[in-house]
Amino acid sequence: MRRRTRTAALALLLATASIVAIGGAQERGPTPASPQDLQAAVGKLGDIDYATRVKAGRVIRRAPGAAAVPVLLQAAREHADGYIRFKALVLLVGFADPRTLDAMEESLGSPNDRLREVAYGFFEHDPAPRLAPRLLAALDKETGEFVRPSLVRALAAMAPTNPQVRDTLIRDAMRGQDYFRSSVIEALGDYKIATALPRLLEIAKIEGPLQDDAVLALGKLGDKAALGTLAELQRTGSQVLQPSVAAAICTLGQNCSSHLEFIQKTLGFAEDFPGYQDLIRSSAAGLAAIGAGGNGEAVTILLDIGVPSEDPLRAPVALALGQIALRNSPALLKVLEARKDRDQAVSLLAEGFDMLEEDLEEERFFALVRRTYWAAADKSPTRALCEYLIAKLDF
Repeated sequence: MRRRTRTAALALLLATASIVAIGGAQERGPTPASPQDLQAAVGKLGDIDYATRVKAGRVIRRAPGAAAVPVLLQAAREHADGYIRFKALVLLVGFADPRTLDAMEESLGSPNDRLREVAYGFFEHDPAPRLAPRLLAALDKETGEFVRPSLVRALAAMAPTNPQVRDTLIRDAMRGQDYFRSSVIEALGDYKIATALPRLLEIAKIEGPLQDDAVLALGKLGDKAALGTLAELQRTGSQVLQPSVAAAICTLGQNCSSHLEFIQKTLGFAEDFPGYQDLIRSSAAGLAAIGAGGNGEAVTILLDIGVPSEDPLRAPVALALGQIALRNSPALLKVLEARKDRDQAVSLLAEGFDMLEEDLEEERFFALVRRTYWAAADKSPTRALCEYLIAKLDF
């Protein structure tokens, strides 16, 4: 169920709208649940009925960690249903329990692709340097479309302090399938691997499917030595490349407002004149990179354009918004808190999550929102936003 249909996404939004209306106030902290209730909920995590799955997840997420974690650990290791083992492992990350570390390490050797993907994702955010040799060895055999990128990002999180990892990733930016090379290039930028600058400059000069990735990574790297190459690409690069170049220069802190305006106008042009889908995707990806770096103006542009939009513009914009939410949740929440069109804005975010299908990252987002909600003052804008997100996004 890696990819759900657009019809399913729309059905989800209609269902959650009714929850917002009738759900009432959320709880203020963990809600007691018996071991029997938690075991029953775990067994329903893979139920075919959407409402049943949602209810089961809510019971588990709201239970005290002392009660929920042992049940989830057992399910992740022993349940007969591989999908439920996967969901249990994902839900564990919301409790920040030290026992989760052992479960994730065990899952690195699982034959279940989903479990390995979650484990690699966990170690991206909680790096364990002692595992570097094991993860490097895994590069020789992990070829799953969704598993290998998670492994790459786990290694990238270790790269700033591990020369062998840095060298391996820089090497892999130039070899293998383009899809996998793209994930390496993105990770080099996200984790600011400074020694990757020459390699990224090299890739950025080559016309092709990885040129945009390399240009955006140069901006994230933060080294203004890249400005000369970016300026040359402004003069000679293709039309589709220009939003990425503008985003990279903005990310490097050069004339950001004017470059944001350029990307915004480019999106408007592509919306008005059919046949420029590549330009829409490039512009949305550029805004995602800027927004994930903490720029609230980029988030606002995506919302202003995306909320009233229809496809083919809407999908790339929703995807970009979802990427910002997962890479820099506080930046998104800050902008959402001030929006007057909250219902439409969160619906757009829900569509982005649906397309991304990043279960682990979404669970981390959900956990942050719950903690923020529980800590917020009564009747505060922050609490109101988090309560709305909890209901609207069904967690």
